[in-house]
Amino acid sequence: MNKQDKNELTYFPKVYFQLKEGYLYVRFPTDGRAYQEQFLQLGSVLETAFYSELDSLIREEGYICYKFIYAIARDRLNIKDVHSKNGRLALMKRTIWDFDKLPHMLICGGVGAGKTYTILSVILGLLKGACHKEDITICDPKNADLADLEGIFPNVYHKIGGIIPAVRNFKNDMLARSTEMKEMPNYVTGKNYRYLGLPPKFLIFDEFSAFMEMLDYKEQVEFLSDVRQIALLSRQAGYFLIVGMQRPDAKYLSDGIRDQFHFRLALGRNSDVGYSMMFGDNDKKFTLKEIKGFGYADSGKGVISEFYSPFVDSDFDFIEEFKKVI
Repeated sequence: MNKQDKNELTYFPKVYFQLKEGYLYVRFPTDGRAYQEQFLQLGSVLETAFYSELDSLIREEGYICYKFIYAIARDRLNIKDVHSKNGRLALMKRTIWDFDKLPHMLICGGVGAGKTYTILSVILGLLKGACHKEDITICDPKNADLADLEGIFPNVYHKIGGIIPAVRNFKNDMLARSTEMKEMPNYVTGKNYRYLGLPPKFLIFDEFSAFMEMLDYKEQVEFLSDVRQIALLSRQAGYFLIVGMQRPDAKYLSDGIRDQFHFRLALGRNSDVGYSMMFGDNDKKFTLKEIKGFGYADSGKGVISEFYSPFVDSDFDFIEEFKKVI
């Protein structure tokens, strides 16, 4: 045998697999040797290989760890099981909006994508544990399904003349609470509204881009100024935005507003440009499943996973359920 026929094994990386509490962990060495760069970019490949969704990417001493959820569709919740607790709203078993830490939710999706039902599910979940009806402000400029909550919730608006002052009042209340918190006897620097026993407040705004098209330039500038202050200054005071729109165009979420939405849902069919607007640069392989409420979510972990909005039974009546909870 000549030297060219000999195969000498010079490097054999140790890859570790672990199944724990419903998650699959795969660890690759980061020792600076061969293949390290490839090991750092295997997320989408491993998702396909293991029929799993990447939950998070964990950097450990000497290793890069990929944490996967197997068959994530099994994590789908029934609408009756959606509720919030201690600043956290679970929309799937392991897809959780931790609004105390990662404020503001952005939901995009075209007609028939399930956006409205998802927003209604979020409202219902917040009522079950997070807040009361007085703590929720709802704006629906198209006078569609969310406007039907008028009479059940005290703060529901669908006309320009009601929406603009409602958003401004929400901002002013936020600023006033921020000042009042510092004057409370149990105030501690760095602590938030929950530590002081205050309830969270939510501004839910559907069809945001459609509303912006209704305004003239001056109105747009003034309105976006209010929204921007809420987006940037509200977390510690406990004031949160939930915005629904067909496409998260920077034209209407400018000046860094879009970057403040730390929980993002893209429902239904979206273009490559739409996914890029929603999630930024990524190597996720997006597909479309003909399932109502299917989409993709970034819950603030820096990775994008399949999402299934809470399942709503055909005989479920949101209006009647809101009345029961309230």
